[in-house]
Amino acid sequence: MTDNATTTDPMLRAPHTGEEIRIAFASVHGKSVRFWNAFNTPAFLAPIGEAWSPADNVRHLTKTMRAVTLGLALPRLLLLFDVFRTMRASRSYDDVRTAYLERLSAGATAGPFTPKARPTPTDPEAERAQIMQYHAVAIESLCWRLARWPESALDRRTLPHPLLGALTVREMLLFVLYHNQHHVETVRKRLAALAPTTS
Repeated sequence: MTDNATTTDPMLRAPHTGEEIRIAFASVHGKSVRFWNAFNTPAFLAPIGEAWSPADNVRHLTKTMRAVTLGLALPRLLLLFDVFRTMRASRSYDDVRTAYLERLSAGATAGPFTPKARPTPTDPEAERAQIMQYHAVAIESLCWRLARWPESALDRRTLPHPLLGALTVREMLLFVLYHNQHHVETVRKRLAALAPTTS
């Protein structure tokens, strides 16, 4: 999942409709799983320098997607309250991405979505399999919920984001789409920075 891939694939460059977003989720998930699967199990579970391990990144993404899925599952009557309603247009994928990166540059952190520390597993392979299974179920559940939302409602309802404030449902989904790609690229860059250089 390189920068070139995301700019040449129109579904990842500018998804807008619910169906386009679901297609993009499937594409991003397939590419990210191939990236995570390329790690051997010790490397998958080990921190990258002082940063999260690949496993922690996956757990963070899973936790984030579960929260959004829970928001999509709220009863529609609850979402009719003014706090969840908006009259503004949804921002584009690029605008959501830019807003998120600006918050990160300003020092924002994962906060409550930071993966909790876990003891060293007695069965690393089983631990890894469970992490990836939970991740797959999280994206599947999110897409299932999205498919049940009318297109027009994606712009008329909002969900709270801990860094970006109230986002329309469409913006929240675009955030999740970019967020999954962002963590793959972050891990890729951290590994590259730790790699020994040859003179």
